[in-house]
Amino acid sequence: MKKMDMLHGSIADKTWSFALLLAMTGICQQLFNAADILIMGRFVGKSAMAAVGSNGPVVGIIVTLFIGISLGANVVISQLTGRKDRQGVTRAVHTAILSSLMGGLIMMAVGELAASPLMALLSVPEEVRPLSLRYLRIMFLALPGILMYNFTSAIFRSQGDTRTPFLCLFISGIVKVASSLFFVLGMGMDADGAAASTVCSTLLSSFMLLALLSHTSLSVHLSLKEAAFDLSMLKKILSVGMPAGVQGAVFSLSNIVIQSAINSLGTEVMAASAAAFNLEIIAYYVINAFGQACTTFTGQNYGAGLLSRCRKIFRITFLQGFCAMAAVCGLILFLGRPLLSIFSTDRGVIDLGYIRLAYILGAEVLDLVIEMVSGFLRGFGKSLGPAIMVTIIICGSRILYVATFFQWSPTFHTLMAVYPVSWLLTDLGMGAVLFYYRKLYMAEDRKIEI
Repeated sequence: MKKMDMLHGSIADKTWSFALLLAMTGICQQLFNAADILIMGRFVGKSAMAAVGSNGPVVGIIVTLFIGISLGANVVISQLTGRKDRQGVTRAVHTAILSSLMGGLIMMAVGELAASPLMALLSVPEEVRPLSLRYLRIMFLALPGILMYNFTSAIFRSQGDTRTPFLCLFISGIVKVASSLFFVLGMGMDADGAAASTVCSTLLSSFMLLALLSHTSLSVHLSLKEAAFDLSMLKKILSVGMPAGVQGAVFSLSNIVIQSAINSLGTEVMAASAAAFNLEIIAYYVINAFGQACTTFTGQNYGAGLLSRCRKIFRITFLQGFCAMAAVCGLILFLGRPLLSIFSTDRGVIDLGYIRLAYILGAEVLDLVIEMVSGFLRGFGKSLGPAIMVTIIICGSRILYVATFFQWSPTFHTLMAVYPVSWLLTDLGMGAVLFYYRKLYMAEDRKIEI
């Protein structure tokens, strides 16, 4: 692991390299996940493709909750690193690792019990339900590995290292695709084969990162001798991470409501939405990467008391995020139909998939504002305000929209309009939150007590 100096020198080149590798990590992860949709669509059929896609929001709500909590670990470790508190960093690292392990095991058990009721909640069609249920049950077995990977990655990112998590994910992703092909083509499995490959790959990536942490000489070194659960450190992590996790989970919760509406429109719409999601999510990973760069760099500089540098970080990462987002969204929209045809050759699926891409990517700049403001304030340890705003507006507006406008006009066009509408309303709320915290980040440089 090579530590990045976030407190001195130029900012733009460091945030760019940090965010670029983080975006590549997310994109590669999604491409490897998209391989499941592709393999189902090409070698099994439309029903298997729909079964995999319909479970995305369910797994997403759990994973994003703990990704948010892992961001709390990122912020706390970043701030302690800025203060040069090596002992505090050690306590935070071990507490984060133990928390992710326990959380993964608990959520795996809860998920197995809730899998069947979730099928009814999502209104999964009867012809797809058996496949969907098998896929979901096996996916829940992967939760400990998924959560461990995200927490260990957050520890690496707190030191400015996004290269190591990327390499580990890339290796495990190759294993995922290879094992998925083996299970489906070699053993005759369908959606459950794709889920089994996910279990294998996530365990591999998390074990690789744990091994590397145990061999580093930096303060984030992982040691069995020092493994201890620090309750006060957990409270600090949760004070930042839990609101961030709730914010991400609310996005996923609102997407479950939307997914249920999508499912009511039939298997073809389900398949089209699943294919489009695997393209549009690439733009989100780019946006999220710059938001996390803003969080990590702001966290270290806030810990060091460099508030003027924090403001500069926000301006630079926002501009970089906008440029990268515009380029990615434009490219996907330009190549949308050929890219969708990779997942399915069905003309109806391609046409419906492009409708989703146009609605979401065309308004992605609204999502950028949410991610950047949230990331900036999270670096100061202030994640509750953005989380409350997102919870109220995103979740509330989407549920209300589906219950009213979609019921009045139950078409795919009407449903997809929920994304830009909810993002715009949330942007207004995030502007108010940023104004509320202005005294925090507009202050002069000073020593910070954490």
